[in-house]
Amino acid sequence: MISKPQPPAVALSYLLVALTILLTVYGQIAIKWQVLRAGALPDGMGAKALFVFKLLLNPWIISALAAAFLAAICWIGAMTKLELSQAYPFMALNFILITLLAGWFFSEPITWPKLAGLGLVVLGLIVGSLA
Repeated sequence: MISKPQPPAVALSYLLVALTILLTVYGQIAIKWQVLRAGALPDGMGAKALFVFKLLLNPWIISALAAAFLAAICWIGAMTKLELSQAYPFMALNFILITLLAGWFFSEPITWPKLAGLGLVVLGLIVGSLA
């Protein structure tokens, strides 16, 4: 059982949750950007392995992997003060930010059904964080 933390510790924990979200979103956007630049996955196992190997050496991909690692560190820090059921609903913000940024950066369509789904995610986040 987690003891009730003092208010500054809670604020720091929510900052760590926010950093987890931002680092995760950065990583996803950076990977998608670099994969689009690299082109389609080639045919043949050797060509596919070389394609992935080159991507893993790409500085942007490396930064995305580093962001994922830092996001994990931030999440660990947040979990020292917050209950999982208290913090995890905020991870739904990843869906919202990724959808909006994918529309902006990659011209992915943001349809009315997607917007309705995002609205439901927001509603779920509100209900989940109040409970």
